[in-house]
Amino acid sequence: MSESNQKLYQERLKRVEDAISLKESDRVPIAPIFGALPYAMKGATYKDSMYNYDRASEALVRFYETFQPDAATHTAFTSGRANELAQSSMIDWPGRPGTRVADFSTHQVIEREFMSQEEYPEMIGDFTGFMLRKYIPRAFPALKGLSDINFVPSIVLSTMPLASLYSPQVQDAFSLLSKIGEEDNKAAAATQAVSARLAEMGFPPFVTGAGEAPFDILGDYYRGTLGALADQLECPEEIEAACDMLADIQIASYSYFKTVSMPVKRVFFPLHKGMDGFMNPQQYEKLYWKPLKKIMLALIDMGVTPHIYTEGKYNTRLEQLADVPKGKVIYHFETADMKEAKRILGDVACISGNLPIYLLEYGTKQQVIDYCKELIDTCAPGGGYIFDTNGCIDNAKRENLEAMFETVKSYGKK
Repeated sequence: MSESNQKLYQERLKRVEDAISLKESDRVPIAPIFGALPYAMKGATYKDSMYNYDRASEALVRFYETFQPDAATHTAFTSGRANELAQSSMIDWPGRPGTRVADFSTHQVIEREFMSQEEYPEMIGDFTGFMLRKYIPRAFPALKGLSDINFVPSIVLSTMPLASLYSPQVQDAFSLLSKIGEEDNKAAAATQAVSARLAEMGFPPFVTGAGEAPFDILGDYYRGTLGALADQLECPEEIEAACDMLADIQIASYSYFKTVSMPVKRVFFPLHKGMDGFMNPQQYEKLYWKPLKKIMLALIDMGVTPHIYTEGKYNTRLEQLADVPKGKVIYHFETADMKEAKRILGDVACISGNLPIYLLEYGTKQQVIDYCKELIDTCAPGGGYIFDTNGCIDNAKRENLEAMFETVKSYGKK
């Protein structure tokens, strides 16, 4: 890394760290999350991020060179080929044979119910077995052979306990898993390579891990939204136990933060189903916030910053969000009263978000400038603020994007 880029890297790193620590820096840091936009603006497509990593990487590099954000915030590359091989059934994506998703679009979620309400005891009692024999074969039909794995107590005087592992169906699944792994490893290597290039250019990463609220995991991947809604009323004890288990599993998965050296240690949590009106305050506290907070506190104890990315309206949850250690959390808001968020959370946690993406895509340049200034006036005084939009940016007018960056970097100076 050149001396000038090293200086930029440290300046950007300090801006974000100051904001997290509730301090004022030389200016407001700007770190919006980018989805399909960098590819579309720089001669590539989102499909390339799943099938042509070289072209996608070059588009990202040119995008960061142009706009100079304070952190690298694009999403990691995902292998379209790996998803083809596994026959992933919970998403559709650009490039999939027979897809209707446009090349410039991100992947599209297809919500399905992969677990019945009656299967909570099985999931809680034997999570690994349930994943192998039930969830994976349902979500990835090409791996249905894993459903044949079944261990029974026996006298271990021979290799007979291994019998279910070498059935033809299971062996076919293992063979396919090897090919899926090869494709996923290519995507991971390309992601690491472009991240290293961006770091050399002076752009530190914004997050170095990801997770989800346990309730969202159940609603997104196992029961579906309607199933999760019903379960809140029909089996709250089982959903509570499942959420607590999923919290513990996630906490264990983050143990690498204790030993691995990283420039930043932050974990991104998109909150999908905790918005105002989805559940009553008692349900939110017991089923949503309690297990999520358990993960957050465990990460904070490891020296890791949770980045809590709320989605939907979050005005009635602000008081609960304030119940965290001071200067250790980032809260992003899609739709919230930012004056209230600043009042309630300003002395506790860093806040971000709220610039409507529709303004970047359909508004005028002056509307963007005015909204940016209003957000800075509201949220920046005293520190603890990172400028961000209200969601991941897939589309925007170039002049509006330029106006956003220019306004934050000039008007957001201390």
